[in-house]
Amino acid sequence: MKLEKVTEGSKATTKRWYDDACGTALAMELVGERWALLIVRELMFGARRFGELKASLTGISANVLTQRLEGLEKAHILKRRRLPPPASVQVYELTQWGYEAEDAIKALGAWAARSPDHDPTLSLSSASMMLSLRTMIDVEKARKLPPMTIGFTFGAESFVARLADGALPIARGEGETDVHFATNARFMANIVYGKWPIEEAEAEGALVFGGDREKARAFIDLFALPPKAEVE
Repeated sequence: MKLEKVTEGSKATTKRWYDDACGTALAMELVGERWALLIVRELMFGARRFGELKASLTGISANVLTQRLEGLEKAHILKRRRLPPPASVQVYELTQWGYEAEDAIKALGAWAARSPDHDPTLSLSSASMMLSLRTMIDVEKARKLPPMTIGFTFGAESFVARLADGALPIARGEGETDVHFATNARFMANIVYGKWPIEEAEAEGALVFGGDREKARAFIDLFALPPKAEVE
């Protein structure tokens, strides 16, 4: 079968860095610029305002964020829309295709976490913490637990996770939960991956906990960082 060049009606909207037909090369052209993939990560749990994105991405300038958002929109990875009154503000959200990047981000994150240079003590956004849970969960162990609902409040951001049959869908918002963690993303990582006891975190004022403690401990036990890669 003869492969034809891209037609006029479906021209690529991204600049070409590589003369390479590999999908990996195209992926780098789509999200390979600095901050681009992290913006996609921040939008994995729903629409965000410009200011919310900037606050979550420590170190990004308003000018660079604007450029990256424009580039991702041209690449059809995200779109803009205006919320109805009384909010009437512009937000950015992933397209259906944009959401499909989650598996790639999780796989890349799990791979990079094995690097000897990975520093889990660095700053962490709320969305990054939630995506790490979906990445690092022990699915087989999770299937043995009864369904439970877990709530997280990180400052002004709230999430609800629903554990059932090994799956862990997470959405922004609030609701009734079996356990609830009110803390910040950095402390939550210490609790989940550093196995910081709930009672100690409470005693130090780093956590306000609500709900069933046994369920919470069973949930925390589902997660661990991967072993470091052996390097020569």
